[in-house]
Amino acid sequence: MSLLIRNARAIDPASGLDGQRNLLLHNGRIVAIAEASANFSADEEIDASGLWLFPGGIDLSAWLREPGLDHKATLRNETRAAAASGLTTLCYQPEPGANFDTAAQVKLVIDLSQRKAVTNVLVVGNLTQGLKGEQLSNMGSLKKAGCVAVTNGWQPFKSLQTLRRAMEYAATHDLTVFVYPVEHALASGGYMHEGEVSARLGFPAIPSAAETVAVAQTLALASHTGARVHFCRLSTKLSVKLIKQGKESGLDITADVAAHQLFLTEMDVADFNPLCHVMPPLRSSRDQDALREGLKDGTIDAICSDHQPHELDAKLAPFQQTEPGISALETLLPLTLRLVEEGVLDLQTALQKVTSNPARIIGSEAGHIQVGAPADLVLFDPDTLWELDLNRMISDGKNTPFAGWSFNGTVKRTLLAGKSVFSV
Repeated sequence: MSLLIRNARAIDPASGLDGQRNLLLHNGRIVAIAEASANFSADEEIDASGLWLFPGGIDLSAWLREPGLDHKATLRNETRAAAASGLTTLCYQPEPGANFDTAAQVKLVIDLSQRKAVTNVLVVGNLTQGLKGEQLSNMGSLKKAGCVAVTNGWQPFKSLQTLRRAMEYAATHDLTVFVYPVEHALASGGYMHEGEVSARLGFPAIPSAAETVAVAQTLALASHTGARVHFCRLSTKLSVKLIKQGKESGLDITADVAAHQLFLTEMDVADFNPLCHVMPPLRSSRDQDALREGLKDGTIDAICSDHQPHELDAKLAPFQQTEPGISALETLLPLTLRLVEEGVLDLQTALQKVTSNPARIIGSEAGHIQVGAPADLVLFDPDTLWELDLNRMISDGKNTPFAGWSFNGTVKRTLLAGKSVFSV
């Protein structure tokens, strides 16, 4: 079955392509790219006049819950939400209630995703058994089962020696270590950023140093072990500076930021809004400015959703008793493109942060438009104005502070391996 997409504005950050093109797809891959005047024929045609065509988004952090936490979300609904939002690949992050110690657990998720998911689901395996930070997992087995990286998530390590050994072991299997930088002794008992707002509200707080100390320690271990490290969810100004210095010194490191950190600050917690309870906490406006600058200068490689869907009750208690996290698949691309509207990033760079750069981090062949590449593509109408309505969200989780926000541009069709998995 072949598909011809005609007259689209093809945008490929990996190659710098930006122009009207025809794309011919066959057997799940791009087989030809030509000027719009080229004469192709196919079993099916789409006239994409007025639409943008770019690679499907790759989200480095989605907490998909199933199996183990199915009361919060299911693979079917979360991947449907992703496809409707222009995302074609999700990296499933482990957590205490749903983690991946063994090859059998990884294969179970892969099997479930093949039966239920409408996007690619890639598994990030456990760095330590049960994420308890003590005994190392069998990383070689996890890689053979299909894991694209390993992590301990937000769970602490018993000691820095354990982290060191884990990084050495991961390096021998050529696995990227996803590090969530937090010094738990400094963050313990905190719920929001330590600053003026936390002082006024009287909340136990998490200082910026809880993150930057962990970043500094991990950089030192990366230098010592030679491990390939990806820093997850940067949130502070000093962290960005440290990552930049680490890159300049030649360390094999990358970093990402959650989209909500680029638009919300500690001030959004001032009215005790539990929808703004996230980890790491929303920081100061100066931190936010540094994160945006880090994206612009390339210090921060990727923007992710940090998607954490919750059941309604998880956000109904007083702020400090609620579970952290935002249901964020449906706002990743809209918020990324808002950075273009605000002049923070140009269009190519913004799309690069959610396509080719994440692909490079996890070693995926997706994330770009070229002959031979997977036909994971998005057709996007840049001229439609819409508002995020909780009642229309596809995700099982409705826990978002962005309800009522207006956005420009909507996904018209999402293709996975050349097949339509969402269309309007």
